[in-house]
Amino acid sequence: MNLHHKISGNGSPVIILHGLFGMLDNWRTIGKMLGEKYQCILVDLRNHGKSPHVDDMDYKAMSEDIMDLMSNLQIEKAIILGHSMGGKVAMQFAIEHEERISKLIVVDISPREYPPHHKAEIDAIQALNPSRIKDRSEAESILRKHLGEDEATIQFLLKNLSRLPEGGFEWKANMPVILDHYDDLMARIKADQPVNLPTLFVRGALSDSVKEEDWNEIEQLFPQAQLVTIANAGHWVHADQPGALIDAIFAFMDS
Repeated sequence: MNLHHKISGNGSPVIILHGLFGMLDNWRTIGKMLGEKYQCILVDLRNHGKSPHVDDMDYKAMSEDIMDLMSNLQIEKAIILGHSMGGKVAMQFAIEHEERISKLIVVDISPREYPPHHKAEIDAIQALNPSRIKDRSEAESILRKHLGEDEATIQFLLKNLSRLPEGGFEWKANMPVILDHYDDLMARIKADQPVNLPTLFVRGALSDSVKEEDWNEIEQLFPQAQLVTIANAGHWVHADQPGALIDAIFAFMDS
């Protein structure tokens, strides 16, 4: 799998993995800041952004995609940073290829299984036929019927629309396959033995994705884990508090 990616900066490599329905552009601001001290590699995961559209979609497959990326770029070892779904990809990769990671950073996700919780977003995606809309304002109107005044999610999904030369739009993400494999993406990350890597979990104080009761499972899987909570940040920590997030990342990476 040849994942679409963008590289900036010089130094030790840092690979950044976005969340569900996202793309590498979502992490451009953090990537630019990281690129001042490290070689930053922003990645579109399979079926997202400009990466290939394929029928398989689970964490083992996405983990192997990261191995392919590192092999293609001749990277022996990297810091891996993943947010949400990308955080689970990062955890799966750490379980399978611990020797290829120097440090692990997981943003606002735990290894546990999550109940379905994207109903509004999925309803909005399914209600929108991109090929039939004339402009982004029409798309926004359709999304708003399902998402109300959730401006952040509306703009997040609008970024997923790409205009076609012949008119109309298409989803950048492979929405049918992603939705078909939604349960696989909510699944627990499991390991037969602990992963002994320096590991940082970051959560948004306004998010409930990483709960206090998750910590026992996290520590069993990642015994070197430490936790940082970012004030005034929800699930999209990188968008809500990029300065505080980059401070936490640098403090961990430079230690």
